[in-house]
Amino acid sequence: MYENYWQLETKPFEPAADARFLFPCPAHQAALHKLRYAVESRRPAALLVGPAGIGKTLLWHSLENQLGDSLGKQAHVIFPLLSPRELLTAIALELGATLGSQTSTDESLRALESLLIENRQRGKYAVLAVDEAHLLEDAGLLEPLRLLMNLRFAGEPLFTLLFIGQVSALLAMERTNNLDERLEMKVYLKPFSSEETAGYIEHRLVMAGATRPLFTSQALEMAHHLSGGIPRRINRLCDLALMVGFAAGDAQIDAPQLRAVDDELVTLSAAA
Repeated sequence: MYENYWQLETKPFEPAADARFLFPCPAHQAALHKLRYAVESRRPAALLVGPAGIGKTLLWHSLENQLGDSLGKQAHVIFPLLSPRELLTAIALELGATLGSQTSTDESLRALESLLIENRQRGKYAVLAVDEAHLLEDAGLLEPLRLLMNLRFAGEPLFTLLFIGQVSALLAMERTNNLDERLEMKVYLKPFSSEETAGYIEHRLVMAGATRPLFTSQALEMAHHLSGGIPRRINRLCDLALMVGFAAGDAQIDAPQLRAVDDELVTLSAAA
């Protein structure tokens, strides 16, 4: 709606996890390097945690892109509130297995193992990413996933199990001691600093085709104050600010306008 007005090629603050918009701040780049090391070193499991909206799933997609052809198989399970049989079936299907509607747990496991061994024989590796990992403990799925890690070929792991979740997943893993011991990499994504928030906004605008600053320096500072440095909140706030600025015919977004937009978001949230 507002792209032509602001001379943009696309909307810069869309919520979709598009790896092109990953902001290369040092903390996120370090997290990406750690996760890539875990996969390329054939570690059995790793954990990525951070507040809701911090960009964990976007980081996973960036990891996929970086690994490229070295990954023969990958599965990304987004809804972990399944039974153990349903979870195993979901993973097998994600990896390309052909299963019937009444497939048993043993049949799914055999199909999964066969796919992973074939993948390994072709010189490839696999990653199984389980999102919303902070919900796994209550669903009784941490132990089944730990047991899944026992699948091996020639004494080596067939895949890296990547848990992705909110910070509470750390405590859940610690309570499952046998699983916690196999997490050889724990990565925590923290909110952006004020400088990182400004850099994030400017980066996304440039990636969307902006050729001039659309937010004043005071607006960038206000964006950090209002969002707490959480990318999802920044996206929502800045997207609405650009739309309001377009409707008002503004040349740039300033701090008072950003405050007014945030007040409107808070009001809508309270009324919902």
